Amino acid sequence: MNHTFTIQHHETIGSTNDEARRLLRHGAGHGTVVHADEQTAGRGRMAHTWFSPPGNLYMSVILLTDQPAARCAELSFVAALAVADTVESLLPRQMQATLKWPNDVLIKGAKVSGILLEQVDDATIMGIGLNVLEAPSNTAYKTTTIVANGGIASVDGARDILLEHLGLHLGTWQTEGFTPIRENWLARSYPIGASITANAGHQPVAGHFAGLDVDGALLLDTAHGRQRIVAGEVLPAAG
Repeated sequence: MNHTFTIQHHETIGSTNDEARRLLRHGAGHGTVVHADEQTAGRGRMAHTWFSPPGNLYMSVILLTDQPAARCAELSFVAALAVADTVESLLPRQMQATLKWPNDVLIKGAKVSGILLEQVDDATIMGIGLNVLEAPSNTAYKTTTIVANGGIASVDGARDILLEHLGLHLGTWQTEGFTPIRENWLARSYPIGASITANAGHQPVAGHFAGLDVDGALLLDTAHGRQRIVAGEVLPAAG
């Protein structure tokens, strides 16, 4: 499938994901992008609100991939790789972006992006927020921005780079499957055996990272054996 994108730009909007959903109901096609300078009702994963002042990138992409709905959760990892590639292209050369399960993108352990996937019938709406100039300060985890790490970026420039990388990773996913996406994600994440704590069903589970299952589930070696976590998040490291 050819991944070309058609951008609809708004100065202010409630939620780019909500607008993408509305456009989908009215026949919007694959690759439709809703980009807003500011969101008044942005949201993230697990019902979190998403800090959305001017100066950052907020966009949602409509994807009609012709893949079974069960595979669409893999697009979370596709999005994370595209954002990580974008972040690294905007940072000083020696700096790297790292990934935290399932789709957080970090710079020096601080979160720089949020990704929210929503399934609407056969379509996936991929919402992405990227902190270019501004980061929230009232969060339970460390946050950062591209500019705070010496990066240089305009919001529109970051959007165009992100869409380019997204198209490349989507192409890989559709032609080669999840395996290369999974391997690429693992190369950017914690090493096997690292001590991590995951929030699964609002219950913290501590253990050692054992990789990703073939569908992207988190594998965690705990005192009670290996656990497979399909929903939740890895908690920020202490300190």
